[in-house]
Amino acid sequence: MLNEERIRLMTRMASYEQNEGKRNTNIGNYFRGDYILIQVIKSVISATIAFGIVFALYVFYNFESFMADIYKMDLMEFAGRVFKYYGYTVVIYGVLSYIGFSYRYAKTKNSLKTYYKNLKKLNSLYGNQAKK
Repeated sequence: MLNEERIRLMTRMASYEQNEGKRNTNIGNYFRGDYILIQVIKSVISATIAFGIVFALYVFYNFESFMADIYKMDLMEFAGRVFKYYGYTVVIYGVLSYIGFSYRYAKTKNSLKTYYKNLKKLNSLYGNQAKK
């Protein structure tokens, strides 16, 4: 005889495994600090590349005035401002990434706890059936 509760639980768990379970299992294999550190490093690298692209576009867009003023401007001051803006960009992006990935990790861990709790419940349902 079929147990409807067990079938519903198995269907819900199979759906979880097919959809978000694969990604959550990969995230759950990391320690919290390791996962967040890896993701923040990736974010900082991405922010560096994005800042370089935006800066290059800015220079190319204003190339004529930039070349006309290059001998008049203080290059050390200009480089200092560029690095200051780069630092702001990387720090802000890194902090936002840390917050976002901390939230994602916590949400994933809660989801995996629910999944493992359902596995235990399913196991107990099989154990109850074997006793009958």
